[in-house]
Amino acid sequence: MGPKSLAFRLFVSAAAWVLVVIPIAAILLTSLYRQSIERNFDARLNVYMTSLIAASTAEGGDTPESPESLGAPIFDIPFSGWYWQIKALDGGQERPLFVSGSLLDQELDLPSKDDVPADETLTRRSYVTGPDDENLRIEEREIRPGHDGDTAYSYAVGGNAAEIDDDLAQFTTMLVLALVILGVGLTVATFFQVRFGLLPLRAIRHDLAAIRSGDAEKLEGELPDEIQPLQTELNALIQSNRDVVERARTHVGNLAHALKTPLSVISNEARAHDGALSGKVIEQAELMRTQITHHLDRARVAARSGVVGGVTEVEPTLMALKRALDRIYGEKGISLTVSIDPGLKFQGEKQDFEEMTGNLIDNACKWAKRSVTVTARRLSEDTLSVMVDDDGPGLTRAEREKAVQRGQRLDESKPGSGLGLSIVADLAHLYKGHFTLEDARDGGLSARLTLPAA
Repeated sequence: MGPKSLAFRLFVSAAAWVLVVIPIAAILLTSLYRQSIERNFDARLNVYMTSLIAASTAEGGDTPESPESLGAPIFDIPFSGWYWQIKALDGGQERPLFVSGSLLDQELDLPSKDDVPADETLTRRSYVTGPDDENLRIEEREIRPGHDGDTAYSYAVGGNAAEIDDDLAQFTTMLVLALVILGVGLTVATFFQVRFGLLPLRAIRHDLAAIRSGDAEKLEGELPDEIQPLQTELNALIQSNRDVVERARTHVGNLAHALKTPLSVISNEARAHDGALSGKVIEQAELMRTQITHHLDRARVAARSGVVGGVTEVEPTLMALKRALDRIYGEKGISLTVSIDPGLKFQGEKQDFEEMTGNLIDNACKWAKRSVTVTARRLSEDTLSVMVDDDGPGLTRAEREKAVQRGQRLDESKPGSGLGLSIVADLAHLYKGHFTLEDARDGGLSARLTLPAA
């Protein structure tokens, strides 16, 4: 799954979304849970506040009285973190009227000093620093006891906010652990989801490789609705390619007949007359016939070389050529040896492979003294080589360069058109391969053909 693959892009985009959403969810849930804890803590403080107000104004007087125990011993333990106090707001008294036993001689910082706004019940809530430097959650309420209600008193109840922090820390730890597990699970699930979702594309890739190697003729099998049109269009494209190639073959054949027939007529008419003119006409007509054959073969191969699915088994083809040439050159005493890697396949038409290798082996047998060796090997996953070595006279560097040029013939003493090596070079080039001539180890000529492998 490389960085340019569709699977990688889908996986990264989904994983990035998970990495963005999960932290946001963690922050939101933590904030909501803190608000919930604070509401519960404030409700607890409100219970103590109600008890404090009731205990200090039980007689219905104009001033608060010293309340009895609120039913919570924690308010009597010095610096326990839970405190209450009652203080006049008219400024006439610097010290509170009454404080819990837990405060001893200390005084609470009130939210009203920090200008914390009051709600509709004249209640203020905030966090302050306690007498033992602890963090307190304070609830302060303005009360006017008595019938006249001229004097306002501040009733304050505070609790240790460490309970809120500890509860929130435990929740945060569990939440982070759960979200990490969720994130890892979603990432793994996304990975398998992407792999599973893209399986049909992988199947198409394998089917196309089978078509290219000649094991199948079209894409088959049931695919998802989103990919089914792609399968249909690819099959139509493959069939259209075959139709175009078939039409090209037909036109090339028609052109060959259309040109060769008039040339035959011209040659026959010229042979019926004597003289330099008729000889010149015959010579040029034969040259035209050779060139027409050469270029029509090139056009035919150019049309076939792009066909999807053309594959040739190397071993049966070369062994068939060996049997044919053994019969032809057996009387000459030529030993033809063939060595082939098993399962080797040529990515192209059988007729073209036969023409290339047949030309090379036939040329080697013509010039060899005693032996010709043919070796076919796989060079890489998509490349093969065919080497034909003989023990004949060989060629010089200049002759080797001339032999692979178009229309060149080195020797008129041997039968045939003499254009075999140049045809091999042209065919190899059309298949995006290479053709080279070198000196053989036995002193003859070594022809090496590099071609695409299936």
